[in-house]
Amino acid sequence: MPINYYIFLSLALFCIGIVGVLTRRNAIIIFMCVELMLNAVNLLLVAFSKMHHLAKITADATAVTAGTDGQLFVFFIMVVAAAEVSVGLAIIVMMYRNIHSVDVNFLNRLKH
Repeated sequence: MPINYYIFLSLALFCIGIVGVLTRRNAIIIFMCVELMLNAVNLLLVAFSKMHHLAKITADATAVTAGTDGQLFVFFIMVVAAAEVSVGLAIIVMMYRNIHSVDVNFLNRLKH
């Protein structure tokens, strides 16, 4: 499959995530859109890693690496994203307990 398909899919997912972050006021949906953007980047990393690996195999028949560089980066991004979600959901739960809403416009109340 050509790399262009992966690029267009990743671009579409990233744009949907940006629109969701900028237009929504619900904190849970905002976190879901941020995760969607991270997954779009992960898709590109794996696709480019596969493309680079295939180019290396065609150039050098003795290449033994499996092209796992992009997959390793994706693994670390997913670990950081899981930590982000756990902290973010804890903040959302505490926000809901204090103001009984997950609307991000009510966060100005937490200043005082």
